[in-house]
Amino acid sequence: MRHDLDHHEGQRVSRRRLIAGIGSVGLAGLLAACGRDSGGTVTTSTGETVSPQATASTSADLTALFAEAGTCTLTASTTQGPYYFDADKIRSDIREDREGTRLRVAIRVQDSEQCGPLANAVVEIWHCDAEGLYSGAEAQSSGAGGAQGGGAPGGGTPPSGAPGGTPPSGGPAGGTPPSGAPGGGAAPGGGSEGSAADLTPTDDKRYLRGAQVTNSDGIVEFTTIWPGWYRGRTTHIHAMVHVDNNRVLTTQMMFDEALNTKVYAAAPYSAHTGRDTFNDNDTIYADSMLMKVVADGDGYLGVLNFSVDADQDGS
Repeated sequence: MRHDLDHHEGQRVSRRRLIAGIGSVGLAGLLAACGRDSGGTVTTSTGETVSPQATASTSADLTALFAEAGTCTLTASTTQGPYYFDADKIRSDIREDREGTRLRVAIRVQDSEQCGPLANAVVEIWHCDAEGLYSGAEAQSSGAGGAQGGGAPGGGTPPSGAPGGTPPSGGPAGGTPPSGAPGGGAAPGGGSEGSAADLTPTDDKRYLRGAQVTNSDGIVEFTTIWPGWYRGRTTHIHAMVHVDNNRVLTTQMMFDEALNTKVYAAAPYSAHTGRDTFNDNDTIYADSMLMKVVADGDGYLGVLNFSVDADQDGS
């Protein structure tokens, strides 16, 4: 699939330059520039002083969707999983060369106490490709690094009942991850918050990873592909929110199973068979993590509210 820059989404993203000198400022510099005491500037690797520019003003098609995408109830935290690292990719379009169904992701970050938008927060997302592989960790996520493969047929059919399923007991923090998952029996993303350390990348790939700064409405937007799957976990996207250089939320976003089934019936997803874990039997899934998804041209638009404890006082 060729990602044509003349496509309407490409035009939207090209107008949304996150930061001047984008190629020479990493996540650490961006976090510093977005801090309260930073003065809002950062020096690039070429010596230029630049100011972060947040995602452009909120487009009209998002307003109604966000009204249906959750409340200011504190968003549940989950583990970051074994494949997180600072990818130093400050960008809206995170696809690179990955093929798949186009997915536009919009996230609104709100302060859980004030129930208002949180501007100048940094939001990172990362997820696997259509084959279940993570950039920076292709060997591990394919099974070549000692884990069981994410692509090995495992059988199974989607659980009966309404798409999206019923959250398993134990809530969004999950319990014991299912066996047979990548990572020597622990599903990526499984376990409890803080159980996984940041990964040291084992390859130079950085596809499907990126960060953005929230605008005055607390919103960031990304262009990616519909995530694939791997054994032991339902379809998901990881997200992390930074405020004043602190990680204030690590969570995951998930999708209605009816849409997963529809997307996975087409190439390139259809070549990856044997999906064994769905929303109904995932150890982390919760209804509050479901994105509100609508058709968007040749792909989909998914939105979700994140309500964060910005001052980390537990409320």
